[in-house]
Amino acid sequence: MKKRKWNKILVVLWAMVTVMSFLSACGGNSAEKEDAETITVYLWSTNLYEKYAPYIQEQLPDINIEFVVGNNDLDFYKFLNENGGLPDIITCCRFSLHDASPLNDSLMDLSTTNAAGAVYDTYLNNFMNEDGSINWLPVCADAHGFVVNKDLFEKYDIPLPTDYESFVSACQAFDKVGIRGFTADYYYDYTCMETLQGLSASELSSVDGRKWRTTYSDPDNTKREGLDSVVWPEAFERMEQFIQDTGLNQDDLDRNYDDIVEMYQSGRLAMYFGTSAGVKMFQDQGINTTFLPFFQQNGEKWLMTTPYFQVALNRDLTQDETRRKKAMEVLSTMLSEDAQNRIISDGQDLLSYSQDVDLHLTEYMKDVKPVIEENHMYIRIASNDFFSVSKDVVSKMISGEYDAEQAYQSFNSQLLEEKSTSDNIVLDSQKSYSNRFHSSGGNAAYSAMANTLRGIYGTDVLIATGNSFTGNVLKAGYTEKMAGDMIMPNGLAAYSSKMSGAELKETIKNFVEGYEGGIIPFNRGSLPVVSGISVEVKENDNGYALSKVMKDGKKVQDNDTFTVTCLAIPKHMEAYPADENIVFDGGDTTVKDTWTAYVSDGDAILAEPEDYMTLR
Repeated sequence: MKKRKWNKILVVLWAMVTVMSFLSACGGNSAEKEDAETITVYLWSTNLYEKYAPYIQEQLPDINIEFVVGNNDLDFYKFLNENGGLPDIITCCRFSLHDASPLNDSLMDLSTTNAAGAVYDTYLNNFMNEDGSINWLPVCADAHGFVVNKDLFEKYDIPLPTDYESFVSACQAFDKVGIRGFTADYYYDYTCMETLQGLSASELSSVDGRKWRTTYSDPDNTKREGLDSVVWPEAFERMEQFIQDTGLNQDDLDRNYDDIVEMYQSGRLAMYFGTSAGVKMFQDQGINTTFLPFFQQNGEKWLMTTPYFQVALNRDLTQDETRRKKAMEVLSTMLSEDAQNRIISDGQDLLSYSQDVDLHLTEYMKDVKPVIEENHMYIRIASNDFFSVSKDVVSKMISGEYDAEQAYQSFNSQLLEEKSTSDNIVLDSQKSYSNRFHSSGGNAAYSAMANTLRGIYGTDVLIATGNSFTGNVLKAGYTEKMAGDMIMPNGLAAYSSKMSGAELKETIKNFVEGYEGGIIPFNRGSLPVVSGISVEVKENDNGYALSKVMKDGKKVQDNDTFTVTCLAIPKHMEAYPADENIVFDGGDTTVKDTWTAYVSDGDAILAEPEDYMTLR
């Protein structure tokens, strides 16, 4: 009798173990299935996270896309690549083939795809490797040229410029009436760089110019490449002449964007170098404004353009045909006309490099329509070296320290100079954590970051928007720069408050379900990250709903008290619907600065991740 009863117990125990093993296996298989079905897309700016990413996910409901706000820096992707963390799809704005060349062996060749075939050859040639392969494609253009106050021209009866000579004449005429004809925000590296190139766009787009550019960007070129002796000496001569013709001086090097806008609004400046978005901005303020191109000294007209970003795909996708097809669907949607319309700034026309996107110019760009129709949209050379060296050399030309010959020699020697790579390791991560979201647990990489930051801020609970962190935590040695790049780059800030359990639940509800002016989660990967508590969230036809908040395995009670830190960008927290009982104190430093200060001592240790979310 006893023996039979004991056998029954063994059978029950065996059955329980079997069920638990099955459930465990199912959990593991479920996570693996979610990983296999997910396509990761790294966006270079959080602006793309708000309208662009939700649109793409909406068009592809059967594909789970993990959108990450990465960094606008190819060094960031080189680090991910070297440590096994390169995402499926990469976007980058500060880009050049020269800087991207170390990634080429890890990227798909897109030269035979429909996406590449749609790009005008004029622009596609800027992305072609010497063997004819193409790893990167440009999306629509951010047009840069001259923002012009037509009211001032009419008031003083000065003709609008139509070529370089009339541009200079206008500057001289305004000088006689005490108004600055032209200046720009030469405080910034990109203004220095784009002026230098824009003045010589026709020559840099010539046969000689393309030849040098191909050599400079050649991924197989293992030595550092300087300037050529055909195109570039004349480019510096044109820059020197432009400085003289416009009266640029030492004071202009201290002017930032706000300074230029104030001068323009007050009628003290007739023209400045900027983007076409300025036209609508000033017209809305009642200032009759138009947009003009760079006038070349050979009579041609060119616009300086910056692709809002370049996009590339991970070559590993070719090892799995199902995943490759999904990624190509995502790429096609990213490059579609409707998606590109969600990239451009308010008031800007969609200037696409693709033949598949129709050209519809508004009144803001009507004066440069012939330039666009001639495909005179120069794509800037934007390697990291060009940014930094342009700032140094052009600044010294404007201040009078360099003439054209000295500027050319300095620029060339700085490009050829070997760079030091002896950065110290400040964070030695002994484990790696994936940033793939799992329905049971959440995002392990983000949890490790959130748990660590909760300790740094000394708070009971930390809530972070889904775009706060930049992807996988890698088993690698992080330099201070790479460690800093673990935090979303666009001004993520920390806001603290003391609140009751009821207020905490309401706060989490707002982050999970979204609120006007904040991030509204559009897929599971965009849900917030929490630390110090765990939450249960239900997915429904309208998005997501918070159903439970737990602390140490118990439901949070309304009369509990907590210190809470929320991580979000300022504009989202400014729109937060807080009542009079909840007051958020914003810190004076960004999360990135706080994090960098923490790791810079070299003793930083990452916290272990926890299962913080169950999605049903």
